[in-house]
Amino acid sequence: MVRRFAWEIAGFLLREGVKALVVACNTASSAALPDLAEDLSVPVFGVLEPAAEEARAYGKVGLIGTQATVESRAYERHLDLAWAKACPLFVPLVEEGLWDDPVALLVARHYLEEAPKDLEALILGCTHYPFLKNTLAQVLPGVRLIDSAEATARRVAQALEREGLLNLEGRGRVVHYVTGDPESYRALAERLGERVEDLRRVSLEEL
Repeated sequence: MVRRFAWEIAGFLLREGVKALVVACNTASSAALPDLAEDLSVPVFGVLEPAAEEARAYGKVGLIGTQATVESRAYERHLDLAWAKACPLFVPLVEEGLWDDPVALLVARHYLEEAPKDLEALILGCTHYPFLKNTLAQVLPGVRLIDSAEATARRVAQALEREGLLNLEGRGRVVHYVTGDPESYRALAERLGERVEDLRRVSLEEL
């Protein structure tokens, strides 16, 4: 299902004229990235390899992510992990705006209690998890938290510059395409700190 959705979304974005594609979801990257990168006509980037590359600078590395990402063992294709844990409650906590709430701290302690004591770095293998950095740092003080989104953004910027594809005419525009309820999306995005100015609904038949 994730693979099919990834292909449908990629096809829609190509019809919109994108010059590159970032599969920003860890789960979708683990399920669909190799095929997309091989078959699409634009550069395709995932979030796994950039995060793994950054993590290789550390000795003992752990991973937290969704059940699908952890069970796929996709990160293990790029580096050796000392520990991995699925943390399904983190996503609803973030979407409810509770990333600094005491409830989030209790959940984080529950999930991370079995992490190795000598863990040096932890990959945040879901785009929701960086909102929990302050909470995670309380549970794992001194552990480097690797944000896969930040690592990927650096990788994409370098690649676009190398290929001569950077936008040199100022800021680009941000368009939010959604298949669900636009106003529910707007409320969630703004709760997460994203100002939504151009929001467009797309029917599933258009994908």
